[in-house]
Formats: sequence, C-alpha cells, structure tokens
Amino acid sequence: MSLFITFEGTEGCGKSTHIHKLTERLQADGHSVRVVREPGGTESGEQIRKLLKHGPKNLTAEAELLLMNASRAQLVREVIRPALAAGEVVLCDRFYDSTTVYQGAGRGLDAARVQAIIDFAVGETRPDLTILLQIPLGISEKRRANRRGTDRFESANREFFQRIEDGYAALAKSEPERIRAINADRPLNAVQANIWTAVSGALKS
Repeated sequence: MSLFITFEGTEGCGKSTHIHKLTERLQADGHSVRVVREPGGTESGEQIRKLLKHGPKNLTAEAELLLMNASRAQLVREVIRPALAAGEVVLCDRFYDSTTVYQGAGRGLDAARVQAIIDFAVGETRPDLTILLQIPLGISEKRRANRRGTDRFESANREFFQRIEDGYAALAKSEPERIRAINADRPLNAVQANIWTAVSGALKS
C-alpha cells in the first residue's frame, strides 16, 4: 500500500539515521520504499539545494521561500506522486512543515503568504504521517558544532533556532492527528520503537 511519511525536526535531531532504520524495517516487511529529501530529490532540485545551503549569505528570506517550493513542486510531480501511484511507501527527509517553520517562524515571513505558496507547490499531495523528532536546543548546538562544515541554515544564531523549536511545537499542537512528536534525546532503540508504533498505525488505517 502507498503511504507518504515525512520526517521533521531541527538540525542534528537524527532524521537521516531514523529514516535509514525505518527503510530497513519496512523493506523487511515486504514494502517497496522510496526515500527522498528536501530540498533536492530531482536533478533540478539538487541544483537548488546547493544554492540554498551553500549560496550567498545575502540570499533573502523571500528567495529562500520561492526556491524551496520550486524544488518541492518538481519533487512532488516527478517523484512523489508517481511513487505513491505505484503503491510505494515514500519517506521524505523534510517537506512543507520545514518551510512553515524555517521561512515562516524562523525568517519571519507572513504565515498566510508562506502557506499560499506551499499550497501552490504541492497541490493535493499531503503527508499521511509526519514524524517530528524533538531534541533540546543545547543538544542541537553541540551536534552542529561537531560537524565538519555548516551550511547557511546551520550557521544561524541561537535565537533563530529557538524560533524553529517553538514553531515545530506549535505545528505539532495544531495537527496532532498527522504530526507525531517524538522525544529523540533517548536511546536509539527507544526512539525507533516510537516511530514504528506511529508508522504501523498509519499502515493499518
């Protein structure tokens, strides 16, 4: 059966690790799994990703918003919709909730305008389930500091990431049926167990 699952969270929350673990478990259960990421996931999207993450520091918030959704529009139509139509489980490392939080809450863009552009980019394609991995701000800072290099987003100040944390918390509260907030500052197996509970429930519904 097809299922569209997105993973969200601040920098260093462990999305990549948990997507990999979930992919293995789903495949072991016989599911065909497609893993994609944002921004990126297509030839044009990967070019946009380079610009967004490593482009000029003076790239405006408005340009970020439009570039993110240009990449997203291509990904939805070129990869996500065909995969879902073929009965695959699609796991996406970030989707439109990241834009709501990073460009909306983080950069301070008008929420209604952000939503309108997201709606235009994705159309009727919406996640069936969103896993929000939550870690304390201090842990995120330590993990970002240990990385070899930082991109335009990772190098933002503490106030920016506090707004990100608050933005995700508000989203989770507003859509509890879709967004499952999981404390990711725990042993790997415990976090994986919570993720699987949410995913297995979505597969049965």
